[in-house]
Amino acid sequence: MQELELHCCGDLALKPISGIKNLQVVKLIGFIDVLYNSAISDIGLTLLAQGCRRLVKLELCGCEGSYDGVKAIGQCCQMLEELTLSEHRMDGGWLAGLSFCGNLKTLRLKSCRSIDKFPGADEHLGSCFTLEELHLQGCQIREMQSVKALFLVCENVRDILLQDCFGLEDDVFGLASICRRVKLLSLEGCSLLTIKGLESVVLSWKELQQLRVMSCNNIKDTEIKPELATLFSILRELIWRPDSRSLLSANLAETGMGKKGDRFFKRWKD
Repeated sequence: MQELELHCCGDLALKPISGIKNLQVVKLIGFIDVLYNSAISDIGLTLLAQGCRRLVKLELCGCEGSYDGVKAIGQCCQMLEELTLSEHRMDGGWLAGLSFCGNLKTLRLKSCRSIDKFPGADEHLGSCFTLEELHLQGCQIREMQSVKALFLVCENVRDILLQDCFGLEDDVFGLASICRRVKLLSLEGCSLLTIKGLESVVLSWKELQQLRVMSCNNIKDTEIKPELATLFSILRELIWRPDSRSLLSANLAETGMGKKGDRFFKRWKD
């Protein structure tokens, strides 16, 4: 057996599972309001990590745990490339455990009410040097310290995708400038973000090649400054649909997408 999805499970249920040595893809569902109310803690995560060392993808939904559990996964599951946390109930400080995931390429956070309430001092966080993609979907990201800690751990990330994240104001998004190697940014449903907040980050990313902005109603065409217009003209990919009234998106559709060129912008400005 290489793939397993386990619902309504607790720590004890993971003891026999840990004996399946060839597992590569695991999804554990612990706590979901109304449906499930089981606890997976550091004990269960450590049992899984020590027994299933060939894991490549791991999804934890409604799981508890802390730094110790995440550290155990990183140390034991050295082939782990993709980690997803949905509606997690992790204790403060769990983010620092990610630095032990030496081959992690993709980190996904879904429907999380908080990233990490008490991440600790910046110098103790470490970094995921191999991380390529960071996805946040439907998460609460109002806490500055928490978001800063996340971006510090993910400072080498190449792709950042933010969808329907609550609390993504300009100041919070500005913390993403910590990540200097970003090549792709995708924003969808980020209604609090303004063009000022967007500019403050993307203009600092010298390697940015792809930008997607969709359903971000507080971002306006009329507020685009020459510096951002210049960036648009050299991007390899630009998808610009912040709202239904966007003139730029209409002109991009007319000219065809996927081509470099000031052609886009000249026509739009005319």
